[in-house]
Amino acid sequence: MNPASLPVAIIGAGPVGLAAAANLLARGATPLVLEAGPEAGHAVRQWGHVRMFTPWQYCVDRQAAALLTTRGWSHPPVDDIPTGGELVTRYLEPLAESLAPCVRFDTRVTGVTRKGCDKVRTAGRDALPFVVRAQGPDGRDHAIEARAVIDASGTWSMPNPAGADGLPAIGEIDAADRIATGIPDILGVDRATYAGRVTAVVGSGHSALNALIELAALRKSAPDTRIFWMLRKQRVEDAFGGETADALQARGALGVAARDLVESGAVEIVASFRVAAIARTADGALRIEGDHAGNPAAFVADRMIVATGFRPDLAILREVRLALDPWLESVAGIGTLIDPNLHSCGTVRPHGAIELAHPEPGFFIAGIKSYGRAPTFLLATGHEQVRSIAAMLTGDLGAARRVELALPETGVCSTRPAPRTDVKAAALAVGKAGCGCAATPELATAAHAR
Repeated sequence: MNPASLPVAIIGAGPVGLAAAANLLARGATPLVLEAGPEAGHAVRQWGHVRMFTPWQYCVDRQAAALLTTRGWSHPPVDDIPTGGELVTRYLEPLAESLAPCVRFDTRVTGVTRKGCDKVRTAGRDALPFVVRAQGPDGRDHAIEARAVIDASGTWSMPNPAGADGLPAIGEIDAADRIATGIPDILGVDRATYAGRVTAVVGSGHSALNALIELAALRKSAPDTRIFWMLRKQRVEDAFGGETADALQARGALGVAARDLVESGAVEIVASFRVAAIARTADGALRIEGDHAGNPAAFVADRMIVATGFRPDLAILREVRLALDPWLESVAGIGTLIDPNLHSCGTVRPHGAIELAHPEPGFFIAGIKSYGRAPTFLLATGHEQVRSIAAMLTGDLGAARRVELALPETGVCSTRPAPRTDVKAAALAVGKAGCGCAATPELATAAHAR
């Protein structure tokens, strides 16, 4: 078969994968979306109770909206801010229905390669079609040929561990039944799990802030609820982001709310703390051990919420020639734009097919997976990525090179962390009265450990 007549395979039917399909379709190409889950937005549904910080203006792809409009769809009010669930029901589900002939659900991709050759062979490689190996709804493996591949599978299935060294803390896997990742539905279906208990939240990003805010709200009706916030950062202020200076008001509001919780004493700060081991106590609670500001320490909690970010699953790309940033595992061409070691910025300039190219022609990683382990990805950035990629794959180099997106600034962008007002908190600290840390590594014990 002539490779030019083959479809463009898209891995993932989330917001970016479906936007890629809409952009390719608008340019006369044939997309084929392969989704491991049973429905569109499978990962988004896992945090459907969470309100996003981006309004609808930045959540809907332009070509996707054009396609939907032909089917009678109305764009939600641009300034309203959806929950994850609303993003699914009001946008992703109708978009998937509009693209139905091009979408296969319950189809898990297990590998990507070139037809008839492995990663090592160079001669004639670029003329060969891609082969996407996938397990279908029937449980059998299938080989799907494609002229190009866009991996928009995201990172949700690969959360970072609590362990500060990048590996799961010693004992973390064995304690998984008491550890949640992401943002559990604390005020909803998971309420009984956290009410009146001691919970340690590990992480300093937006997911951690959301979890803290919901735990503090739960504490109002269940006053025995106790919250430890464990940060690797030395300064808790650095976790608050742009606050009122953020052009995305809802994102800034997370930082403002978190500051208020800390200053009110609703949240107990443990900074800087680096988790090394997690063990069970005699009554089944979790003993969290690590380094607290240079001293060995331990805390006991009923539950942990580990919100330390995500990393890409690269196993399915083993036979693809990739160019990755050596430490972020992002696409190499955008590594310096998003490296948190270099920037305190939550906004990255728009980029497209040129920056996202790999040594494997016709292969692209798009969406949050293109960021690797770097944080703070905006949906609108992914939409711009796939608009440019679709232009490149259909021969429109001019459109591929153009930037067609303006993003809101955080208000705190710089190459050095911006100064913040020091937070005033009754935080736990080594040597403080009541911690018991001068005589013992046991700093805090859960009153309601179970």
